[in-house]
Amino acid sequence: MNLRYFNAFCRFDWDFRLSLPIFAPNLRTTMTVNPSKYLLAAVLVLNISLFSNVTFAQHETEHATPKSPDQHEAGGHDAKKEGFDANEVIFSHIMDAHEYHFLDITDEKGEKHPIGIPLPVILYQESKGWSVFMSSKFHHGHTVHEDYRLLDRHFMHEHGLDTMKSASGMPVFKAGQIYSADPAGMPQADVKVYDVSLTRNVTQMILALILLTWILVSMAGKYRQQGNKAPSGLQNAIEPVITFVRDEVAKPNLGHKYQKFLPYLLTVFFFILINNIFGLIPGSANVTGNIAFTMVFAVISFIVIIISANKHFWAHIFNPPVPRLVKGILVPVEILGVFTKPFALMIRLFANMMAGHIIIICLISLIFIFGSLSKGIGWGFSPVSIAFASFIYVIEIMVAFIQAFIFTNLTAVFIGQSLEGDHHEEGHH
Repeated sequence: MNLRYFNAFCRFDWDFRLSLPIFAPNLRTTMTVNPSKYLLAAVLVLNISLFSNVTFAQHETEHATPKSPDQHEAGGHDAKKEGFDANEVIFSHIMDAHEYHFLDITDEKGEKHPIGIPLPVILYQESKGWSVFMSSKFHHGHTVHEDYRLLDRHFMHEHGLDTMKSASGMPVFKAGQIYSADPAGMPQADVKVYDVSLTRNVTQMILALILLTWILVSMAGKYRQQGNKAPSGLQNAIEPVITFVRDEVAKPNLGHKYQKFLPYLLTVFFFILINNIFGLIPGSANVTGNIAFTMVFAVISFIVIIISANKHFWAHIFNPPVPRLVKGILVPVEILGVFTKPFALMIRLFANMMAGHIIIICLISLIFIFGSLSKGIGWGFSPVSIAFASFIYVIEIMVAFIQAFIFTNLTAVFIGQSLEGDHHEEGHH
C-alpha cells in the first residue's frame, strides 16, 4: 500500500492529549466541544472511505479477446440453470457493489425486476477523461452506458467470461466491476479504468462518519449546557461506554499516557461499532467484513504504534538481551512480530464479521434450496431455518460490540508495548 494515502492523517499532531478535559473522570461536568478531536475522526474515516475503495479494472492481456454476443453460439456454452443460486446471494451481500440491492420482483413473464437504491458512478479513462452518472444507467448490468459495462455473473456465464484466465491463472474479469466496452458491448480487459465511485461501502462509511460526529458534538454540547446536571437521553447510553473504554482499555494498557491516545481509541471503537451495527440491517453493506476496510484501519494503527515507539522498544527488537547465537534467530522473529500485529488486527475483525454474515445467509438460503426440491420441504424447514438464523443474528449483535472492543483493546496493548520503556523494568519481567 502506498503510504501517501495517509499523508493527511500523518500530518496530524501525534500528541493526542486533550487540550480541553473532554474525558476527565467527571464526564458530566467537563466534556466540551473540541473541534480538533472531531477532525481526527473525520480524517481517519475519510482516509478509509476514499482510499480503500480505489479499484483499478486493469487485467493482464495475454489472452484472446472475449467473443461478442453474435459470435457466441448457443451450443458453445450451456445456459445457466434457472433456480436459486446461494453462491451468488452470499457473495452479492458480502462484496462491495455500486448500488443497494434489496430484492427482486418476478413478473408474470418470469422476468426479474431488481429493487434497490442506485449510487453515483465516478470513472476515469485516459482517452475519455471523467465520466459521472448513476449506477441505474447500467440497468443492473444489462446495458452499456457511455461505453462502460458493469459485469454481472449472469452476463459473464452467458458469454464465457467467467472461465477466462490470465497466464498466471487469475480470472480476467470479475463480477461487479466496471470495464470499458467495445462497439459490440463486450468488456475490454486491456483498457485501464479507474473506478473511484461512491459504492455502498463508501456511502455507508460516510453515513457512519456523519452519525459518529453528530453523537459526539451533541453530547459535548449537552455537557457544556447542563453543567452538573444528571445526564439524560443519549448521554445515558454513550457515557458508560466512554468510561468503559477509558477505565478498562486505555488506563490499564497505557498508564499515565492514556489521555494522549484516548481520542484515537474512542474513534476506532465507535466507528467500528457503528459499522458493525449498520451491517446487520438487511440490505446494507457489510463494511467491517471487507478486508480493505480492516486493512486500512490496521495500517493506521500500525503507524500510530511505530511513531509512538521509543528507543527501549527498538532496542528489544534489534538488540535483545540474549546470547549472541540466539540473537541471530530472535531478531528476525522480533522484526516479523512488528508486522504480524497489524496483520492480526486486520484478519481478526474481517474474518469474524464476514463469517457471521455468511452463516446467517446460508441458514436463510436453506429454505430456498430445499424449496427448489419440493415446496413442502421448503415450507417445512423454514421455521427451523428462521429460528437458527434469528439465534445467530442475536449472537452477531453481541459480536458487533465484542469485535469493536477487541480491536480497540489490542490496539491499546500494542501501543502500550511500544511505550514499555516509560515503565519500570520490573513491571515487564
